[in-house]
Amino acid sequence: MTQVFELTVNGGPVRVETHPDTSLLHVLREELGLKGARFGCGVGLCGACFVRLDGQVVPSCDTPIWSAAGKTVVTVEGLAPGDALHRVQQAFLDEQAAQCGYCISGIMVSAADLLDKNPAPDERAVIEALDRNLCRCGVQRRAVRAVLAATEVTG
Repeated sequence: MTQVFELTVNGGPVRVETHPDTSLLHVLREELGLKGARFGCGVGLCGACFVRLDGQVVPSCDTPIWSAAGKTVVTVEGLAPGDALHRVQQAFLDEQAAQCGYCISGIMVSAADLLDKNPAPDERAVIEALDRNLCRCGVQRRAVRAVLAATEVTG
């Protein structure tokens, strides 16, 4: 049986009708057309689907929509308002910190969360913040360099 759920996604109100156990990732991608978060492992371990839910980084593949109801979700598409890039997104472009790009949206969500909580992290703090994000292409060093570069940009 479907139910109606209301939440805020990237600053706007959203109303979806779906089964309560439908994953937040499915709602974001299939109902709302937000393709940034990606399905990776399906059990919340790889980070490809990470989004911020009420200020906490969570795996959207492992988050049922009922638990997101009434809350605020920020995806990689919502990190920066309008057409401008978030400083983390710009730094990833500048540092060429992506290869296939599959995991990058989750990594950028984790990095933006880190910089919101700690505007001047050292390399160790960045590595710890990105520890839950897996990348099979091996861009981890470039991702850390990009996050550190983003700390030098105000905003």
